[in-house]
Amino acid sequence: MAKKDEVPNKKNLLDYRIFVPSLLIILAIGILFSLYEDRSLNLLNDIFDTIVDVFTWGYIWYAIILVAAALFFSFSKYGKVVLGDPSEKPQFSLFEYASILIAMGLGSTIMRTGMIQWTDVALDPPYGADPQSAEALLWGNSYSMFMWSFQVFAIFVMAAPAIGYVLHVRKKRYMRISEACRSIFGDKFTDGLGGIVLDVIFLISILSGAAVTLGLGAPIITHNLAELFNINITFGLTLAVTIVWVTLFSISAYAGIEKGIKRLSTFNMYMAGAFALFIMIAGPGIFILNYFTETIGFLASHYVDISLYTNSLDVEGSSFMESNTVFWFAYSATWAMLHSVFAAKISRGRTIKEMILTYLLAPTLISWIATGVLGGLSVHRYLNGTVPVLDIVQQQDPMAAIPQVLASLPLPAIAITLFMIIALIFLTTTLDSTTYTIASYMGTNNMSREEPSRVLRILVAAMVTAIALVLMRIGGLAPLEVLSGLMGLPIIAIQFLTIYSAKKMMDEDEAWKYNIRRKDEKKRLKNPNRL
Repeated sequence: MAKKDEVPNKKNLLDYRIFVPSLLIILAIGILFSLYEDRSLNLLNDIFDTIVDVFTWGYIWYAIILVAAALFFSFSKYGKVVLGDPSEKPQFSLFEYASILIAMGLGSTIMRTGMIQWTDVALDPPYGADPQSAEALLWGNSYSMFMWSFQVFAIFVMAAPAIGYVLHVRKKRYMRISEACRSIFGDKFTDGLGGIVLDVIFLISILSGAAVTLGLGAPIITHNLAELFNINITFGLTLAVTIVWVTLFSISAYAGIEKGIKRLSTFNMYMAGAFALFIMIAGPGIFILNYFTETIGFLASHYVDISLYTNSLDVEGSSFMESNTVFWFAYSATWAMLHSVFAAKISRGRTIKEMILTYLLAPTLISWIATGVLGGLSVHRYLNGTVPVLDIVQQQDPMAAIPQVLASLPLPAIAITLFMIIALIFLTTTLDSTTYTIASYMGTNNMSREEPSRVLRILVAAMVTAIALVLMRIGGLAPLEVLSGLMGLPIIAIQFLTIYSAKKMMDEDEAWKYNIRRKDEKKRLKNPNRL
């Protein structure tokens, strides 16, 4: 790792001291676990379940503390601090900026959880509600919305203030966790073994998470393709979908944020909006609006209950909700640094308040609308008997319910095709953002002024694809998924360090005095033609 002011050798595309250990560790773990897949998966699941059981309270308070930290940074003097030159206009319009964060924050997962996540809670509701009752259905859709709300997005964004400050205000060349913690640990630790360890933890978490996303994201497309063309799901079909998908996100990552990621993200927002209108008009629009309204009311009434629910007394027996909430927060923690690093990169010219509140509010709003529309359609089809959604979920692969619900709409081929296109673009924007971030992280370009090398972006895309396909073929993907969840523990510790570091750096520089927009500057940015 180069010293803080040292210019690395331009012949080196990447920093091998963090790249090589990360890659070797992932391959060693994936191959080793594939040789003993059942035993290793059972072992990892036992470890993860033990952590979840022991630290249920800890994960719940962890997410709440991050929401509190987000509000503190947003509405205190630190919220006014500009990530960059205060006279600089933000790189993206608010709609473009929000669209990129939504695509990165939600990805295609919202299309799965929005459609069928309610079924898990409806079959196993909390607080003694009767399974499959009207109350259980409201718990189900409300919980689906809760999964994509303030706690999760606070987890995703709260390392971004430190990274953004290092990159855009202090103008450091490396967009890395170690660099964000320099003010805490000092130069010797950051430029030595300690910094390498921090950055390797990040890369292992993100490379394994990206490989898992690629491996597990394909079924969203393959199940709908199989329904559309009445074919079987095979590894060949999965491979074909993966090749198309990899081509798309490689092109987007190569094009960069401005020409690739931004355009795909904003285009997909329009596509998703059109698809939602199609469902409302062609489907049970009135029911969806009524059910959405009731679900919002139910969620508002029970938000604190869900947020703090541990079922400690176990009066009615354990339910799906308390275990899944902890798993969801733990799994989200594994992606926290990736989201924060990417959010920091695209937030030049934004205040810390704008960055945090946009990430808290924009994805939450879109996820609730998506869950209202997709979940409302799915619940309606279950209630009127058109699609036996709960039976399919219990007896088959839950993903199999999605194409059957879509096929119940008028013009089913169009509905399924639109769903696949939107899901594919969401998957693409998730992985091209991931590829871009990994390339930025382990590259040697000055990230305060440059983009990561295009060659390196393609190499990262190829590497992630190769890891995913090899592990899918030899059976090592499932253990890697659990392992990526376990990586949340060190990431949580690092995350709190970056929050403290952000405050420490801004206090040292008195950024809340000097790196802010003055009133006349705010007017000029709103009206750039003004003299």
